[in-house]
Amino acid sequence: MTDRNADPSAAPVGDRRTVRQSLEEYGRGVAGGLLFSLPFLYTMEIWWSGFQTQPAHLLAYMAVTFLLLLGYNRFAGMRRDANLLEVCIDSVEEMGIGLLLAALVLFLIDQITTEMTAIEIMGKIVVESMTIAVGVSVGTAQLGASGADAKTGLEADEARSADSAANDASGAAQPPPSTIGQLVLAFCGAILFASNVAPTDEIFEIGMAASALKLLGLSALSLLVGAIALFFSDFRGAEAHVRRGGLFAVLFALITSYCAALLAAGLMLWFFQRFEDMPLMIAVAQVIVLAFPAMLGASAGRLLIQ
Repeated sequence: MTDRNADPSAAPVGDRRTVRQSLEEYGRGVAGGLLFSLPFLYTMEIWWSGFQTQPAHLLAYMAVTFLLLLGYNRFAGMRRDANLLEVCIDSVEEMGIGLLLAALVLFLIDQITTEMTAIEIMGKIVVESMTIAVGVSVGTAQLGASGADAKTGLEADEARSADSAANDASGAAQPPPSTIGQLVLAFCGAILFASNVAPTDEIFEIGMAASALKLLGLSALSLLVGAIALFFSDFRGAEAHVRRGGLFAVLFALITSYCAALLAAGLMLWFFQRFEDMPLMIAVAQVIVLAFPAMLGASAGRLLIQ
């Protein structure tokens, strides 16, 4: 990335982020925001605080979060050479992504309805979104393939090319795990993430309230987040630990990962006796609700634990 404080005429044209690199950063931000805030999204007390907190407190909460994002993006973000304006723009974008993600997830888990007042809806979104925004910032900076070195743009591409050349020359490159191995790791990641919320009453509450259409949307969002983490965001570990191929390989990896997430969700709910005296449709709804965090574990989570 070019030093933005230097003479603009001296900056090489090729040393700028491409559209693809920007989309990869947004993808990591979405995955990071959900990874770091998921228990928050599935907590009943947080839902209640959305309409109990006074507007002045919500504004103060947003202001403090914005200052936190400014500090993180200035000293530990993706572009440490960015000037103040660019840091502010990044922070505003992260807060915007947090607001959108919070609104989408809260709608799908039926915590935002048309019967609620605008004040209650905005309160819930704001309370949930600020933690997501911090997760977006951290995820964008730290969960990329080159996140450990905080490299972006041309630096990251050159580093990956150098690493690939070194691996080719030495023959030390490790192939991705077998299909069975990837399924085992996906299941481990799914169990790890699902276990955080499986014992809570919120899973039952959401399963009871959510309509079939919203459950279908939650399944679609689970697959989308899995696709972003595994294939479209340059997520840390994806290049080394995910088998590449055509459309069939992508669909196969997503479907098998989601199956692992569903299995992990079902087993965790059974273990915590959440199926006892439960109608079949409510049991299925609970599995789908819990499969959302499990899918995060089966995709993004399993890349981080390798």
